[in-house]
Amino acid sequence: MAGLIKREDIDEVRQRTDIKEVVEAYVTLKSAGIGSWKGLCPFHDERSPSFHVRPQMGSYHCFGCGEGGDVISFVQKVDHTTFSETVEKLAARIGFELHYEDGGTGPRREDVGKRQRLLDAHKIAAEFFRDQLLTQGAATGRQFLQERGFDRAAAEQFGVGYAPQGWDTLLNHLTGRGFTLDELKLTGMFSASSSNPGRFYDRFRGRLIWPIRDITGDTVGFGARKLYEDDQGPKYLNTPETSLYKKSQVLYGIDLAKREIARNRQLVVVEGYTDVMACHLAGVGTAVATCGTAFGTDHIKIARRLLSDDGTGGEVIFTFDGDAAGQKAALRAFEEDQRFTSQTYVAVEASGADPCELRQTRGDDAVRELIADRRPLFEFAIKASFGNFDLSSGEGQVKALRHAAPIVAQIRDVSLRSTYTRELSRWLGMQYVGEDQVARAVSAAARRDAGGARSGGRSQGQQEQAAQQAPGGQGVAGGDAPTSTEPFFERPDPRDPMARMEREALEVVLQQPTLLTAAQWESFSTSRFTVPVYEALHSAVLAAGAAGTELSRWVESVREGVPDVLRPLVSELAVRPLPAKDADAMVLYCRDILNRLTELRITQQKADKLGQLQRMDPTADPVLYNQLQRDLMELEMQRRLLRED
Repeated sequence: MAGLIKREDIDEVRQRTDIKEVVEAYVTLKSAGIGSWKGLCPFHDERSPSFHVRPQMGSYHCFGCGEGGDVISFVQKVDHTTFSETVEKLAARIGFELHYEDGGTGPRREDVGKRQRLLDAHKIAAEFFRDQLLTQGAATGRQFLQERGFDRAAAEQFGVGYAPQGWDTLLNHLTGRGFTLDELKLTGMFSASSSNPGRFYDRFRGRLIWPIRDITGDTVGFGARKLYEDDQGPKYLNTPETSLYKKSQVLYGIDLAKREIARNRQLVVVEGYTDVMACHLAGVGTAVATCGTAFGTDHIKIARRLLSDDGTGGEVIFTFDGDAAGQKAALRAFEEDQRFTSQTYVAVEASGADPCELRQTRGDDAVRELIADRRPLFEFAIKASFGNFDLSSGEGQVKALRHAAPIVAQIRDVSLRSTYTRELSRWLGMQYVGEDQVARAVSAAARRDAGGARSGGRSQGQQEQAAQQAPGGQGVAGGDAPTSTEPFFERPDPRDPMARMEREALEVVLQQPTLLTAAQWESFSTSRFTVPVYEALHSAVLAAGAAGTELSRWVESVREGVPDVLRPLVSELAVRPLPAKDADAMVLYCRDILNRLTELRITQQKADKLGQLQRMDPTADPVLYNQLQRDLMELEMQRRLLRED
């Protein structure tokens, strides 16, 4: 068995490796002062850069999620490799020869990590496919490329290859290079025979092959295009999900585009491999494509890190076919628009041609013009939705306005929002829906959205405040990508007086539960909390109280009663200083806060009963009518007593 890597060699690798160079393969870094660099953290989703690198110290730290360490721990975490594999990878990067304890020479083949073995298999397979493209049997593949305007140099630039039509050509090639069948089963490049499960054959046969690489340039999968009519498979066939290849996390062309994306603060999302090739060859070096899936949350995380998507600029441009499927894809993309602070656009050629077809028929200039003539994605989404309404009728226009006003209200640029408010009025037609009515509808939608539903609209100061108020980087609204298993809560607007009062009441109850009288506890228990974040905490406090929780476990019990994402907020409210100089002042402060909460509850009850009273016919149920009036008087008396307290 191979010995352990010598400690002095580990230290040497750590010292010789430039951590900034390594990190920049994953994160776009900007100067943050003398000897310091910062960018968006690769370990958690964030909008304001909190990930710092200090090359002189050889260390990194994220002030958002708390991750930190040296270059070895960084690569371990980002590439999911073992300590030994990471040191060996970094040593190879700088050309340093490692030495092992007990005279070992490094791990044997069977001890090498599975991930590296899979990467090696993919690298050799990609080289095999590239070589096959030059053979006589690949004539149809070369013709396919030539017809679409791609010469040999273009094929080499993108590593395009050809999978022979034989059943086991690649299988034999890789086993001949020392890979076992058990290893190759894990690559996704082979399929099991239905009649003989123990027999495997090449998954890709008689097809053009595109290597799909991760952001570091390692090949993790393949995309294959059908060439022959007798091929009964789908037009495009990709590697299935493997430990290396997760289609929701890979973007074709990202390895070639990452530096241009970072430099130009632009990301162009196209639909296919040939579209990526066409864009890059035409001078649009920021193009990438998804691999058999929609552009989703995990793709956005990758894109945002490269774009330095911190609200200071940048653009994401989606290109779609002009057909119904393309329109549907654009609307799906718009649903994810809120996860960016960069402006999102859509580029659709009038004829419906994709970038590859456009370059083929009209040249490189046409591709560049397509991207330059982009239009805001929200405009596309609004106009596309109008097909669902009868704009020739007043009712249809009103319905269309109700649908479109929230979209316009979400436009981050205020001046642009005003422009599109006027445009929306024109698009709808003035006969039934006037410009004033449109403006009022948009303003109302914007007020509803002011709580931060689109956190990209927050100022940098608000973003930083949210980050500071959310320990551990799990900001209540700072996280852009809610998971399917965790509820998502918006960070309340600190300017909202209702949110502030509910927060202050929770602070009192969490920190000073023994100061509450029975009446105050009853008032707190029956109060209706309106802010979702605080409503969840309110429910947890009530549950802890109902369980008779001891004071020593009070806060922890409340923490256990909320979703994981809210636990840092419980800790925050439990330690936030209360404005009281001494014990007597604390009693007065707590009483005042709880009295204000009680008054709010009374006001809410009065509003409910008054509304019920106004909707009633006094002659229909005079008993209930009189009871409601008495209730209103009683509530008003309670409110006055509180004011006198």
